[in-house]
Amino acid sequence: MNRNDPKLCSCFCQNYLQHFYNLETDKQSRFKNKNIKTVTEKLKEMQAFFGLKVTGKPDVDTLEVMKKPRCGVPDVGQYVLTDGNPKWERKNLTYRIVNYTPDMNQADVEKAIQKAFKVWSDVSPLTFKRIYDGNADIMMSFETGDHRDNSPFDGPNGLLAHAFQPGNGIGGDVHFDEEEYWTKGSNGYNLFFVAAHELGHSLGLSHSTDPGALMYPTYSYIEPNEFHLSQDDINGIQTKCTANNRNNIQKVAQVL
Repeated sequence: MNRNDPKLCSCFCQNYLQHFYNLETDKQSRFKNKNIKTVTEKLKEMQAFFGLKVTGKPDVDTLEVMKKPRCGVPDVGQYVLTDGNPKWERKNLTYRIVNYTPDMNQADVEKAIQKAFKVWSDVSPLTFKRIYDGNADIMMSFETGDHRDNSPFDGPNGLLAHAFQPGNGIGGDVHFDEEEYWTKGSNGYNLFFVAAHELGHSLGLSHSTDPGALMYPTYSYIEPNEFHLSQDDINGIQTKCTANNRNNIQKVAQVL
């Protein structure tokens, strides 16, 4: 994106705010000046979320954050399937790997996914069992472009993956953008980190404003041996669990 092109910059910002901050489109807004005001308000909301200087203008720092590869789940207003604060009604969940990326061998994909589930099972009473056919609670697949869930991917970089909150049907499912380059290391996008983040959404968590949290919206790579689930993430998943189990889940996850 050329920052010197005001029209292109404005279009980019509006698209970002529409997707992640519930900005109304011109068609949704009755008055054009009302929409302009809303853009400013939504920019301020986005800047506050990311800890930027709140100017209401698409300054350099704001555009840099907007351009970072990230999760496709909105920062404001999740992929809502049901009212309230949804969570799984049971603790023993199933998952299925529907297909594989050609970027990695199948064993490495399976190891990354298993490790991602362990991040959350280590700090909660949840258990995850893999099944190989039929419908699982959490269906995990690699998709491209418009894949019939009203949340199309945008090609390389940009939106890396998305997941849906707990519920029936598509609820809990995780989709990875196949047009990304998926790896088990630091080149491309690390499947383990992205999967662990998306599973947080599958379990009912929203994005975090803590840059050190796994549930922070933008992607960054950390050496797997140095990865620790943040206290913010732990608090989030434990809040989702019933009070009766809280005494049993005061563990801190460390991926070895």
